[in-house]
Amino acid sequence: MPSAREINGVAVSPGLALGAVHVVRAKPDEIPIWSVPEPDIPEEIGRLAQSVGAALEILERRQSLVSKEAGEKDAEIFSVHRMILQDPTALRNVETTIREERVNAEAAVKKLLAHFEATMGRLEGASVRGFAADVSDPWLLVLELLLRHDTEIIHTSGEKFVLAAAELTPHVVSSLERDRILAVVAETGGRFSHGAVLARSFGVPCVVGLPNLLARLEQGMTVAVDGGRGIVKLRPDPEDIDDFLERRDRLLDRHKELQEHAHEPAVTTDGEKLAVCVNIQSVRDLDTFDVGHTDGVGLLRTEFLYMERSEFPSEEEQYRMYRRVLERMEGRPVVIRTLDIGGDKQLPYFTTPKEVNPALGWRGLRISLQWRDLLRVQLRALMRASQHGSLSVLLPMVTSLDEIRVTYEIFSGVRASLLEQGYEIPDDVPVGIMIEVPSSLLALPTIIDHVDFVSVGTNDLVQYLLAVDRDNSWVAGLYDPLHPAVILALEQVARTARAAGKPCAVCGDMAGDAATALVLLGLGFDELSVAPHFVPDIKYAVRRTSGEEARRYAREALSQVTSTGVREVLSAIRDKLYDTDKSPSRI
Repeated sequence: MPSAREINGVAVSPGLALGAVHVVRAKPDEIPIWSVPEPDIPEEIGRLAQSVGAALEILERRQSLVSKEAGEKDAEIFSVHRMILQDPTALRNVETTIREERVNAEAAVKKLLAHFEATMGRLEGASVRGFAADVSDPWLLVLELLLRHDTEIIHTSGEKFVLAAAELTPHVVSSLERDRILAVVAETGGRFSHGAVLARSFGVPCVVGLPNLLARLEQGMTVAVDGGRGIVKLRPDPEDIDDFLERRDRLLDRHKELQEHAHEPAVTTDGEKLAVCVNIQSVRDLDTFDVGHTDGVGLLRTEFLYMERSEFPSEEEQYRMYRRVLERMEGRPVVIRTLDIGGDKQLPYFTTPKEVNPALGWRGLRISLQWRDLLRVQLRALMRASQHGSLSVLLPMVTSLDEIRVTYEIFSGVRASLLEQGYEIPDDVPVGIMIEVPSSLLALPTIIDHVDFVSVGTNDLVQYLLAVDRDNSWVAGLYDPLHPAVILALEQVARTARAAGKPCAVCGDMAGDAATALVLLGLGFDELSVAPHFVPDIKYAVRRTSGEEARRYAREALSQVTSTGVREVLSAIRDKLYDTDKSPSRI
């Protein structure tokens, strides 16, 4: 029976981590909340007082500046704001919240702002609403300073942290440089949400679905994270730490053993080759794996290049980034996906509409075809970079042949423009599409002749086939990549592509599991693209299996009528792969 210090959740990404926790915002517009130990309350109140003092200084400088440039009358508002911050009642209320509820200063200020909104919101009249804004504005500045100071500390300390948040989102996972993230834990979020996919691609342990997590955390508290079993231990005792270190050593030994053979190709025992490529998010990922261990980049998600900036990256910035990736891969194929934003992948400088169902809304290629200047700039950068390596372009969220034809017209225009300007552009840059929605799946026999290759994005394909929003915690349990319908859909893609003589790959999360990879090989896929840390495992599995065995595994999976049946097939494959004297030890 788990102790009070142990919280069971949903395993998202395997691995073990031990370190100090830091609570971060799930989204840029959300306020983090955590518990404050009784001895640290004076320090937390001191943080509040420091930020209030800094806000008063800022308001005084603004008042002086506006008074000189626009006159004293226009500057009076800043005097009012300073008076509001110096109101002892409001300050006392915030301090009382910190002391009695034992929460951080940010959460206490947020409660005060909610009180202002509730009180003033019941009153009518434009002048009253304007006064409500005046009352809130100076405290919003205090909140901004508290958050900014906390962000500066975590980004400049150089320490490694276990990131904790209310929800697992891409914003959480990308809050720090990758080599400073020990693990990620969250109260909510599905195993196949965008944030979960990113955590797995980073190769960091991750657990979600941890009830009442933040109320039990304190900044800097030591936690142990078991991403494989979905367990988080708070304040582990010496016995827990000894067990953790022993298990981590075994895990590292297995990883080392696999790494020693990772440079070997993924060739079955009877000579069939499977290309094993990597999924990456940015140029920084190039330093996280050995190029010699992989057959190329099967998916470069360019949206993270955009998400890391405060404005749209220029053509020149993109060109340099794409060129660097191509040159770093030393002639190996590189597949770069055009901008795929929307849903929970938002740009801070590009406002998208609030949608009732973002998963079915304005995202992927739909945005690029509506804001064509964005697409043209990206295509110019891609085509210019293509002469530095083996580049292919991948289009996300394709739903029809019409979209492909329109995109090709834009390609042709961009190419003609570049040639006129004297750029050297290869005669042919292969263009493929992601199979993610049922329409492209069903229309593939018609579409396949108009594209150079296809790549299945299983993460989205599963949610659209099963009508399950993978970022919705209410239905996350219904998201099932091993549903028989998914296996049938994958078989259809592979069969259609091979009949047309076109390369077919899987770049979604399913490919990262060794047993599933063998089924995909047996279905007829000739390339898998996975997070870099999964490459040695996938290659190991392929080298221990014959092509005929893989096809038998695929037939067994296809014959199942339930997800349970498919899981039993995969479990038997794993038993054969790992439960032998010659295989790496299991953890």
